[in-house]
Amino acid sequence: MKYIDEFRDGDIARKIADRIAAEVLPAQRYSFMEFCGGHTHAISRYGVSELLPANVRMIHGPGCPVCVLPIGRIDLALHLALERNVIICTYGDTMRVPASGGMSMIRAKARGADIRMVYSASDALRIAHDNPEREVVFFAIGFETTTPPTALAIREAAARQLSNFSVLCCHVLTPSAITHILESPEVRQYGTVPIDGFIGPAHVSIVIGSDPYVQFAEQYRKPVVIAGFEPLDVMQAILMLVRQVNEGRTEVENEFTRAVSAHGNLTAQAMMDEVLEVRDSFEWRGLGEVPLSALKIRPAFAAFDAERRYDLAYRAVADNKACDCGAILRGVKTPSDCKIFGTVCTPENPMGSCMVSSEGACAAHYSYGRFKDVPVVAA
Repeated sequence: MKYIDEFRDGDIARKIADRIAAEVLPAQRYSFMEFCGGHTHAISRYGVSELLPANVRMIHGPGCPVCVLPIGRIDLALHLALERNVIICTYGDTMRVPASGGMSMIRAKARGADIRMVYSASDALRIAHDNPEREVVFFAIGFETTTPPTALAIREAAARQLSNFSVLCCHVLTPSAITHILESPEVRQYGTVPIDGFIGPAHVSIVIGSDPYVQFAEQYRKPVVIAGFEPLDVMQAILMLVRQVNEGRTEVENEFTRAVSAHGNLTAQAMMDEVLEVRDSFEWRGLGEVPLSALKIRPAFAAFDAERRYDLAYRAVADNKACDCGAILRGVKTPSDCKIFGTVCTPENPMGSCMVSSEGACAAHYSYGRFKDVPVVAA
């Protein structure tokens, strides 16, 4: 297949669904976690779950980069914007993530803070170049997908001696989070959910390759199938996982061969390694402190590290008690289990981060699936 509409062909989708239905074992329950917000969005948007047998369940994992960002990190950026007169640059979805005291970046902007939405780290570099009298901080978030551009921006700022530019680095790492879900007692105390296999993320895997998932297949005996974002990609990955479970195999398979290789993008990895290093620990919304799960700026580029430049001290902040976003990110609850979903909490007025981005489980369910929560009344 060469064209995007071919990956959304309804007839082919039904054929794959029929194949899944024919191959699932009636006495077996299959629980697969997709660890990618793009997959969560595709599953909801295209009704993938409705095409699956009743004993095949999809679990939404913490694969949305905006969703896993803890309140305390947003607060650091707000402190710089509101109290240090810094220009904050960040991606659009981050602007609406709830922070402490009902604040968010977009609300702080309404109060006069200079917070600007950008499409890339290079946009933030340009703003710093155009405003030499102002300090500019790029609030960098995301998984391995968006990390190489941040590393490149830092390296370019160093080469250009752009002294008014720095980065508040909040990039996180996918494999560490999957490990944490599988073995951490801190996560398990909030409830567990059976996981028989993972659909591996698409864009992340383009950067890091398929090799980092081998440990989950070998050490934790969990099959992984890396899949593209389109609905037929996801359905084919589910079929591949069903076959692995039925055959007792726990392997890493690559459905997304048109973009993902075993070793990934070595140039991007080298750039990340040159500029960034692994943190000892980092807080994730819904997962708590996760060891070796995020990146920070190396000492060689300390001049461009906003945490060092402004002597920032991170402070954890509890989520809104009415919001079940943390449990939803762990797969323990679904969006419809949350008491404020679709009432107090909507995409226009998000109470939790899962309702902010279109890749968040709550936002995806609100847009495409909440009609299923309405009980059917017999005529």
